[in-house]
Amino acid sequence: MPTLLLGPLLRYVSEHDATVWVETAAPGMVEVRAGTTSGSGHTFTVARHHYAVVVVTGLTAGSSTPYEVLLDGDLVWPPPGAPYPPSRIRTFSPGRPVRLLFGSCREPSPGGQREGSGMDPDVLDAYAVRMASQAHEEWPDALLMVGDQVYADDTSATVQRFIRRRRDVRRAPHLEVADFEEYTRLYYESWGDPNIRWLLSTLPTCMIFDDHDVRDDWNTSHAWRQEMQATPWWEERITGALMSYWIYQHLGNLSPAGLAANEVYAAVHALPDGEAALRAFAEAADREADGAKGAMWSYRRDLGPVRLLVIDSRCGRILADGRRSMVGEAEFAWIEAQADDGPYDHLVVGTSLPWLLPRALHDVESWDEALCAGTRGRRFARFGESLRRAVDLEHWAAFRGSFDRLAGLFARVGRGEHGWAAPATICVVSGDVHHTYVSEADYPQPLASRVYQITCSPIHNTIPRVMRIVFRVGWSNTAERLTHALGRFAGVPPLPIYWHHPTGPHFGNELALLVFDGRSARVVLERAVRPGKRAPGEAGDGSQPGLAIVVDHPLTDGANT
Repeated sequence: MPTLLLGPLLRYVSEHDATVWVETAAPGMVEVRAGTTSGSGHTFTVARHHYAVVVVTGLTAGSSTPYEVLLDGDLVWPPPGAPYPPSRIRTFSPGRPVRLLFGSCREPSPGGQREGSGMDPDVLDAYAVRMASQAHEEWPDALLMVGDQVYADDTSATVQRFIRRRRDVRRAPHLEVADFEEYTRLYYESWGDPNIRWLLSTLPTCMIFDDHDVRDDWNTSHAWRQEMQATPWWEERITGALMSYWIYQHLGNLSPAGLAANEVYAAVHALPDGEAALRAFAEAADREADGAKGAMWSYRRDLGPVRLLVIDSRCGRILADGRRSMVGEAEFAWIEAQADDGPYDHLVVGTSLPWLLPRALHDVESWDEALCAGTRGRRFARFGESLRRAVDLEHWAAFRGSFDRLAGLFARVGRGEHGWAAPATICVVSGDVHHTYVSEADYPQPLASRVYQITCSPIHNTIPRVMRIVFRVGWSNTAERLTHALGRFAGVPPLPIYWHHPTGPHFGNELALLVFDGRSARVVLERAVRPGKRAPGEAGDGSQPGLAIVVDHPLTDGANT
């Protein structure tokens, strides 16, 4: 009997097309049937693991169709006796509101991760519980996971037992993940929970990595890269990380046309086992050469009238030869071209790292970047590098040239200078910093678009009390005046924009829901609550985790609240 190891994950969905990702126990033919429409494809193999991305075309716009998965003709999804509603493919419609859910930073839930740790419930688990009790018309349209879907440098007891059976953990990287095979265990643990598995089978997902998908401080600086490359274990670690990311996350970000045009995908499919081909690609993807990277992980999706542009703010960094850029020149030009391409009502820019931080923290990061560049001499440069790694000073503010360029892009689009009417909103959505807030950019010359930073993190993690205090202080005017003086000391240029925060900081395991209805928009922030503490009106008997609204904030004038 064929076995489905992982999935199905519903990934790309448009008005007429969808892709469904699976991992199987053996090679075979995978078929997805959605009503009278179906798609099929043979698995491909990497390092003796078997996967398929099935394309389903010819769907009706605005439809909601239950689907099932067959392996070699045998039904494997939904499983017999499943307690969940049918998994569905729900296509977009030009006139229908768009509801985009997002968040980041998800360690595995209890059973896999730190039983009794005191961590609040996994908000994705709570969302699955809610969706299972709702009519499918009420479900969000898509989920954007903006980083740290797995934690390669902070493994659970379950994964550690697997690692101990494979190798001597007295040697580096000790109980961190070492290679591709160990990465597969992280995904089994993260996506194998029954609630999460059903959620991912019926809620289309977009993904991008952040540092813990690889290692804390990944690509913080050129000095960091040099130190890691000098270790005997790093090359296998980063190669396994990018191989697994390409399979488990990146392929599902691509449209059917993007899959068909992908040369690596074609090469891996053509081989009995594509491990060597994918390994060569992953090695090139990590390599810096002439200011360019060997791969581009950024991508675009159009969700009805909403343009979603997801930026790789980790692997694409340029760090060598005294240059610092969040992405290379060719990739930045591609990002700008996507913002210029055609009309849309709302632009959503996904980047794992916040563009707008608390003001004082922004100043500290830009100050530190200037120190590291040697503006106050070598001693301060060494201090700046140590501080950068110790407290993770490597967001957009620490890539000041890239920060300014992104601000300029939003100004041009927000004035309608890109050749089309200005969108109603430009929303940068991020995670990483383990708290949630909304900031609005204040440009010297007002724009036709409202420009926001919406940060939502974590999905399932914690934050030390001292860091909560730091983030609260980071928004204070007194702290801002102090850090602004530090910036002047280091020669940091004046900011091209300012910003204020309508709401936040909020703490807890949270998800953000962006609701776009015509030219109006709002954001709803919800927090996971423990069983027995259900919010008023929440479905269920209180035996499973629930959700509580933290804030329902309008992003445009006249948005419903």
